[in-house]
Amino acid sequence: VQLQASGGGLVEAGGSLRLSCAASGRTFTIYGIGWFRQAPGKEREFVAAIPWSGSATYYAESVKGRFTISRYSGKNSVFLQMNSLKPEDTAVYYCAADLSGDYYKGNPETYDYWGQGTLVTVSS
Repeated sequence: VQLQASGGGLVEAGGSLRLSCAASGRTFTIYGIGWFRQAPGKEREFVAAIPWSGSATYYAESVKGRFTISRYSGKNSVFLQMNSLKPEDTAVYYCAADLSGDYYKGNPETYDYWGQGTLVTVSS
């Protein structure tokens, strides 16, 4: 499985960005996709997750009500719509694929494949 994250950039506080994660290869082995982020000097943290079927969504408390994860049927891509962005959302955002079924737990150690990351910078 290969993952390509894109869509990051510089935005003012209160603005929006939409991240994309394109999956290729043996996508039929994917149970779920997660988004994580890592700010400078901090550990990687869970943001949101979705099963490959798109039938459910899971969010970190810090982004609930502001971020929306989605996957359109028939597309090998997962999106993260980020609204009402705050300076504390500044980080490198990574998408990851889980092949075991534990994606909803939000533990980065359970994910098997990672994209290269895309930088999101929110200015105050």
